[in-house]
Amino acid sequence: MAGRKAYPGQHLASYAGFLQADAYGGYLDLHKAGRKPGPITEAACWSHGRRKFFVLADIAKTAAARFQKKQASWSPMAHEAVRRIDLIFDVEREINGLAVHKRLELDRAYVAPLVAELEGWMRSERARLSRHNDVGKAMDYMLTRWTALTRFLEGGRICLTNNAAERALCWIAVGRRNWTFCGSDRGGERAAAICSPVATAKLNGIDPEAWLAYVLRRISGHPASRLGELLPWNWKNCSARLAA
Repeated sequence: MAGRKAYPGQHLASYAGFLQADAYGGYLDLHKAGRKPGPITEAACWSHGRRKFFVLADIAKTAAARFQKKQASWSPMAHEAVRRIDLIFDVEREINGLAVHKRLELDRAYVAPLVAELEGWMRSERARLSRHNDVGKAMDYMLTRWTALTRFLEGGRICLTNNAAERALCWIAVGRRNWTFCGSDRGGERAAAICSPVATAKLNGIDPEAWLAYVLRRISGHPASRLGELLPWNWKNCSARLAA
């Protein structure tokens, strides 16, 4: 486990900024004040917090368990937590993709009050639950990370969740048997290096194969001072460029 926890530090050794992720312990050293070149600011994921309540509020699963005479209990309090969190998701879904200053303005006007109400409700209800209560544990997960969870309200650049990044990694998990046969550790590192730009191209709505074909065909004669033009988010109109 110690070896696995070392990888985030190695991969992000020269980075200082924001990191949005789940509560994996391997990230803890990245947030320490004395870290060089500087501490990475944690931004927690709301989907991970919501998931714990959603499981407890899964009415269909509970009904099926009861039908099969298995022990299961549906929690109205968890259902209420999901309802309140979903109100936040609804607003964020509408403003996603807007300019940073506009997102910040709308977050402060509409989302911040919902977040404050959720916090107040959870702290009030948590005080009435035992330390071993499952809903209480779900509340603890969020409340102990509240500063990191609410960081998305500070600047308009941080998303509510890291779902996009996790979806981008799904194909890695699905194809992990193929990555076993990269030939060597160096082959695995090269495969990982190419996965990053491919995923970035997908996130920008670009066909990775067309983009890579264009870049590899032209990069040797492309001015070094203009390499930014070849980055996926700057590369548009694939068919027009390929025809040029």
